Amino acid sequence: MIQISEAAVTRIQHMLEQESSSLFIRFGVKDGGCSGMTYGLGFDDTYQEGDTTIEMDGVKLVVNPESYPYVDGVEIDYKETGMMGGFTIQNPNAIATCGCGSSFRTALHRGKREKCE
Repeated sequence: MIQISEAAVTRIQHMLEQESSSLFIRFGVKDGGCSGMTYGLGFDDTYQEGDTTIEMDGVKLVVNPESYPYVDGVEIDYKETGMMGGFTIQNPNAIATCGCGSSFRTALHRGKREKCE
C-alpha cells in the first residue's frame, strides 16, 4: 500500500484546483537516473488496464501494474524548506538511492543507469 501524507494531499489538491477536475496523479517508475530507476509523478486523465487507484481526501493516485511492485510501501510527502518545496519519496524497496532522491534501485531490479549531470 502506498501512503500519502496530509501535506502531499493538500499540495496535490491545490495543484488540481488550478487544473481540471478530471485529472488524477499518475505515479510510477521507469529505467533511468543515476541509480538505475527513476520516479515519475504527474497529471493524467486516462486510466490503463490493471491500474491501481489509491484515493485519499478526494485525491486519486494511480499506479500502473509494472511499477507497483517497485513502489508498494512507498510514503509520499511534500516538504517546504525556505523558498523551495517538493515531493519526497521514501521507498522501503530501495537498496540504493541518488542524492537527488528521484532515482533508486531495488535488490531485484537494477534498472538502466544514466550518467548524472
